[in-house]
Amino acid sequence: MLEAGTMLLFCAVLFASVALGWSIIPALFVGVLLFMGYGLVRRCSLRAMASRAAGSVRSAGTVVVAFVLIGVLTSLWRASGTIAFIVAHSTAVIHAATVIPLSFLLCSAMSVLVGSSFASAATMGTICMSLGLSMQANPVMLGGAILAGVYVGDRCSPVSTSALLVKQLTHTNLFNTIARMLRTGAVPFVLSCVVYVAAAVVEWLCASGGSGFGAASAAATAGSAGSARAAVSTNASSITDIGGLFSSAFDLHWLTLVPALLVIVLALLRVDVRLLMLASIAASVAVCVGVQHMEWAELLRLLIFGYHAQNPQVAALLDGGGILSMLTVMATVCISSAYVGIFAETRMLARLQQVIEMLGHRIGACGATMITATCAAALACNQTLTIMLTHQLCGGLYGDDESERSAQAIDLEDSAVVIAPLIPWSIAGAVPLATINAPTLSLAAATFLYLLPLSRMLASAVRRRSGFRTRHRSQNQNPGLAIPHRPKPMLHMFAHGFHPKSGD
Repeated sequence: MLEAGTMLLFCAVLFASVALGWSIIPALFVGVLLFMGYGLVRRCSLRAMASRAAGSVRSAGTVVVAFVLIGVLTSLWRASGTIAFIVAHSTAVIHAATVIPLSFLLCSAMSVLVGSSFASAATMGTICMSLGLSMQANPVMLGGAILAGVYVGDRCSPVSTSALLVKQLTHTNLFNTIARMLRTGAVPFVLSCVVYVAAAVVEWLCASGGSGFGAASAAATAGSAGSARAAVSTNASSITDIGGLFSSAFDLHWLTLVPALLVIVLALLRVDVRLLMLASIAASVAVCVGVQHMEWAELLRLLIFGYHAQNPQVAALLDGGGILSMLTVMATVCISSAYVGIFAETRMLARLQQVIEMLGHRIGACGATMITATCAAALACNQTLTIMLTHQLCGGLYGDDESERSAQAIDLEDSAVVIAPLIPWSIAGAVPLATINAPTLSLAAATFLYLLPLSRMLASAVRRRSGFRTRHRSQNQNPGLAIPHRPKPMLHMFAHGFHPKSGD
């Protein structure tokens, strides 16, 4: 009961912070005090808890350095005109009949390059939403396509903070995990494209029938559609000429594309991600100085504080980046890492971990991870803590060899990373939707985010079923090799009572 009470109190603090729009960092610090207080009640040494927490934070040092490089990189890509070049040339292909599927594809491509859902939503997402609404597209479907797209790259980009965090937690090779993510995500990605193309066809048929481009779901989404269109009506006309807007602020020379091309080429060559980012940073600095004629003092300032455009319209689309922009996620990772050490010392989650292991025996490690990630996302209210809690709770489902760590990495990527944005009160989905002024109902149209975990659970169930049939057939053919009957772990617990391990 004490464990549940402590965790519920922590969740209440997190919920209050999110509901009031406060930073979650103070709430996470409160969590440290609560969990250490639990340890003291359980007569754990304060020195031992602090030592384990400090060790866990030190182990997160590598990923924190990577986050600093990502902050610098995203700031320089804004200042060098790299993002402006990509957006200006990409949005030129958007038309009324294809705006929904193209928004999904363009936001996916942008997020793969920048590795951030928030940055992708603020740039490509905002423009796609404004252009789509000016073309009378359905705001629910459009918002869902954009939200799904910005998390395609947030999941599998080599410069994604979530991918780097999973790599650090599971001690796996990033590029091997990305290769597996491309395989597991291929079918959900294609199905999502089919859904958005179908939505575009329906909209086009309604428009050709004279009822307006967005009439297909007007009855269901009239209120949200009207508010979304009103929210961006002042922006839609003003940023229609994206090329002209960015050309007034940047020299859109083809050299501005070099920093992005370096990321793609070096990623294909499997260069260490830190060297990859350093190479792109160096190229961005050269473009800033040589093509955009930026002063060195201004360049040094934006590395820390981020890019800030003088043109208000450009600023609304491109401002951001810099080391300071990564402080929240770095603090979240460090504090959450301290939780790992405290939980290990106090064994606070031991009972819950045993229940999850029992669940894993019944439905498989993948299914248990999906369920755990959903519950963790609903409680944590953000993606980073969801990833770390899911990893901590599901650790007993996997072994310690390379193949098992790799299996856990892909299960985390296909569960915690994409489920967190689907929770309506989680900042993982709420922030991108607020950035593009899309209705909350757009969560239901973010098809990739729920098709991916559902397809993984289905594939896992089919494999377990086929494996059971194979073993059953083998035992029937060779009765002498039959495995002795063992009671199911969950049934055994109810039959003989729950006996936690020593030290719980």
